[in-house]
Amino acid sequence: MRREPDSERNADEDAGEGVYPIRTVARLTGVTAVTLRAWERRYGLLTPERTPSGHRLYSAEQVERIQRVVQLLDQGMSISQAARRVRHEEAEDARSERGRDVWAAYRERAIRAVRGFDDAGLHALFTEVLSLFPADVVTRRLVLPILEQLGAEWDAREAGVAEEHFFSSHLRNRLGARLQGRGAGAGPVLVAACLPGERHELGLLLFCLAAEARGYRAVLLGPDMPPEQLAAVADRSGAAAVILSGAVDPGRRFFREVLPALVDRVRVPVFVGSRVSVTATDAVTRAGAVPLGDHIEPALDLLARRLKD
Repeated sequence: MRREPDSERNADEDAGEGVYPIRTVARLTGVTAVTLRAWERRYGLLTPERTPSGHRLYSAEQVERIQRVVQLLDQGMSISQAARRVRHEEAEDARSERGRDVWAAYRERAIRAVRGFDDAGLHALFTEVLSLFPADVVTRRLVLPILEQLGAEWDAREAGVAEEHFFSSHLRNRLGARLQGRGAGAGPVLVAACLPGERHELGLLLFCLAAEARGYRAVLLGPDMPPEQLAAVADRSGAAAVILSGAVDPGRRFFREVLPALVDRVRVPVFVGSRVSVTATDAVTRAGAVPLGDHIEPALDLLARRLKD
């Protein structure tokens, strides 16, 4: 019988783009490595890849599956019921060609508007999709694929950089106005800021919109925020948590000195989301902060659980 590895500490060295070792998955989902292995063996929920040394590597899709199972367990389902529900949902999604066609059509419509620098066209499109779908779905199915396509075409198109800037500027203004238009809620306050060096705040804006839909109040500080000032903001606003977000690696000094100092100074939990929380999960945890992952709805679920503790 093949022996299960007692530790998968070196799996990070073997992990490629888009796959995560079991320690990272455990921290992002709150499900222990022992439980993840049990779900794999007993229920066939997970089919991780294996490195040459035998360590498990999980895809982003499998991480989403785990997060969905956790949601169902929180609703009172047993693990066997949750496993059946997840398989059923995924089978329905696989059969739903119409659903994929809808998002493909939205993306084509958005790209046409961007190519023509059609602000009114983009406005109409996002008015429609944000009235029909949650912010998390719009982010994954529409915003991120468009940003990836525009980024890949920077050098290939005569106005590639201008197109990406146009789309980002429109969306930033639109989401910011939508967030301000909601007014102050009555729930816990979240101080939300981008990591040092991070100049793209679209993901953070979408997170704040989704958070306010759940009753939180967001104090949005925007891109490239100096962490040294966040403790004062948290104190004055009566915040329940500080949320940091970024896709750009802020560097070793941030994780070794700046983030631990912030965690020590503030009186509330510090959370780190977006891509950095996935690529640097261990560094975030060692600094005393909580990694949220890069999907909005599961991140909000994890935030709610931690704030209840």
